[in-house]
Amino acid sequence: MNLMYTLSGFGVGLLVGITGVGGGSLMTPLLVFLFGFKPAVAVGTDLLYASITKTAGVFVHHGKHGSVDWKIVGWLGLGSLPFACATLYVLKNLMAVGKETTGAITFTLGVALLLTACALLIRSFLLRKAAKQQIDDDHSTQDNSGRFSPRWEKIATVATGAVLGVLVTLSSVGAGALGTVALLFLYPKMSTLKIVGTDLAHAIPLTAVAGLGHLSLGNFDLDLLISLLLGSVPGIWIGSHLSAKIPEQVLRPVLATLLLVIGTKFVMQ
Repeated sequence: MNLMYTLSGFGVGLLVGITGVGGGSLMTPLLVFLFGFKPAVAVGTDLLYASITKTAGVFVHHGKHGSVDWKIVGWLGLGSLPFACATLYVLKNLMAVGKETTGAITFTLGVALLLTACALLIRSFLLRKAAKQQIDDDHSTQDNSGRFSPRWEKIATVATGAVLGVLVTLSSVGAGALGTVALLFLYPKMSTLKIVGTDLAHAIPLTAVAGLGHLSLGNFDLDLLISLLLGSVPGIWIGSHLSAKIPEQVLRPVLATLLLVIGTKFVMQ
């Protein structure tokens, strides 16, 4: 166990608990810039870390609140999991022929961070807008379905999953903020609690598949994973309790600005 990794995990967990920002958008840049890990190793380790921490969140959402729409999770997974596997296949073959994959991962990480920063800035607005609308979680009728007709709703959801599959596999970023914003757009009548629960449930198989794929490619550090988990679990717990006392409208713009700066740096490398 490395104490500095554990303290970093605690700090990121604290911010995740307070703001709800996805850990990957904070953890991966921290591992690359502060500790000097290769982007591929940072991404692979963070993906497995995310799959473990998000599992606990789904138990709360599904078991306690019943706030997971498994049908939508299935449509997202139909797009994300095959594209995650395809992305891993491309990475494996590029490595096999001696191609450097660091540049592609770094650039994708930068793009994902920029998109996440934008998502953070509009996520609160979309959540408030959704809360003001007539909420009905029954998706069995035309009136209560998504933004599009049932046929196009499924196609759009699968396509959204495919984009998330590629982004998350290459950068470990996007399963949280980007997934939430996409679901808010596709299903404006769905309650915010179910939006969060559904996005979280979809993130688990996606980060697990992508993380295990990176593990098979050697992009993984066990000591780092254990240290991050030891720090982040209490950090998330404390942050969740502090979230009601710290104004979100102050923290989110600061975090979004930070992600914009970091994302620009990755893209420009």
